[in-house]
Amino acid sequence: MSRGPNTRLNDLFGLAGWSKGELARLVNRQAAAMGHHQLATDTSRVRRWIDLGETPREPVPTVLAALFTERLGRVVTIEDLGFVRQRRATRKQSAGVKENPDGLPWAPERTAAVLTEFTGMDLMLNRRGLMGAGAALTAGSALSSAMHDWLHTDPARSMDTSRYDNPLHADPASYDRYEAAPIGSQEIEALERSVEVFRAWDASRGGGLQRKAVVGQLNEVGGMLAYRHPDHLHRRLWGVAANLAVLAGWMSHDVGLEPTAQKYFVIAAHAAREGGDRPRAGEALSRAARQMVHLGKPHEALDLMQLAQSGSGDETLPRTRAMLHTIEAWAQAAMGKGQAMRRTLGEAEDLFVSDKSDVPPPSWMQNFDEADMHGMQALAFRTLADHDPSAAPIAQRHAREALRLRAAGHQRSQIFDYISMASACFIADDPEQADRYARLALMSMGETSSHRTWDRLREMYRLTGQYAGYAKIDDLREEIKLTLPKGPSRRSRDSEI
Repeated sequence: MSRGPNTRLNDLFGLAGWSKGELARLVNRQAAAMGHHQLATDTSRVRRWIDLGETPREPVPTVLAALFTERLGRVVTIEDLGFVRQRRATRKQSAGVKENPDGLPWAPERTAAVLTEFTGMDLMLNRRGLMGAGAALTAGSALSSAMHDWLHTDPARSMDTSRYDNPLHADPASYDRYEAAPIGSQEIEALERSVEVFRAWDASRGGGLQRKAVVGQLNEVGGMLAYRHPDHLHRRLWGVAANLAVLAGWMSHDVGLEPTAQKYFVIAAHAAREGGDRPRAGEALSRAARQMVHLGKPHEALDLMQLAQSGSGDETLPRTRAMLHTIEAWAQAAMGKGQAMRRTLGEAEDLFVSDKSDVPPPSWMQNFDEADMHGMQALAFRTLADHDPSAAPIAQRHAREALRLRAAGHQRSQIFDYISMASACFIADDPEQADRYARLALMSMGETSSHRTWDRLREMYRLTGQYAGYAKIDDLREEIKLTLPKGPSRRSRDSEI
């Protein structure tokens, strides 16, 4: 079907540098390698895809996604190519969900397929030593607009066979997925335990060393979701998928794969909603908001936080709502909105102390304790201090309390506390104390693989400039230079992101 030029495919085609004839030959070769020997694409077909906007039948979109992924060194999905995924005639459009060019939100029956496709391509890039720095982040406002109505409605959880065409449905758009079989409660318990292991490793050592393992586990869970399990098991399996997707996104963000991280956060939100866990969906979107603040896009973060908070539902526990408020406050601080930030943090404190712990927190909230509450307050006040230096002493107080309460096994958060404390001391004109905490941060940084700690360290280094000429601070500046990798920070690469 023709619908005008496919500008998305045309842009990617230009980046890849192929001729139309070359792309046609590559499609045929890749399709044959995937078992589709009958495919015979030619130059005229490629021209119709690009110039006339024709959507080819499967497996061509899947083949094209794989080819562009490998060529460009970043994950390229079928939606990125400008193709709308084809649905079977027996499936109905979900009520209240409209198609849009970005493929957000996708239909419920597509979530497992999108998950396995994306993780499979991510693993392929890992194996071949490619990086995902060439993609583009979707603006927070665009994500919020696309997902608002979808997140505020309950997913249709019918018990008939409309979810899949047959009990063992498996979508062809998947990569590196073994033939999974239906599983039981013991296997799901083992998966849930593995999530806890990965989460503890991430908190301690950062995302670099275990990211590939998490993505691989998520890919396998996507294969399991291709089968229809009893409803209570299916919800738990979606919960595992949501938790793994958040971890994959957070680890990707931690090592600078920003567009990849954002995609995982969106996948996590979809998976959580499929499992009927709206608070988890909201928390997943709050991760995307934290990512936006870190990258210097606080306006985009506030758009996402509005969606995360409103879409989380009434069942969200007070402590979870407190955590969401601290992220909103950080975004407000980055915009210099001190009065709004203080009001939001006050609401967060009230929510935090109102949580009586009579309802056990979900596993994904267990790391947000009193130390984290003070750590986020320290970060917000330290960020505001760039606009209003009088906020620096308050940042110091919260950072000191966070460090006092910080439990073992949270080295990365401890490093952030040290950096917040040192930065606030520099702003408050206390270079002696600043030097002490900065060196504590430097001593710990070799134990993690977190690029975010480097970004925060760069921000602190900027503050040392006013003390150039002090012997102790000059030595510190040299040590920071030796610690930091060469190249610009992520905030200075926003045009590439």
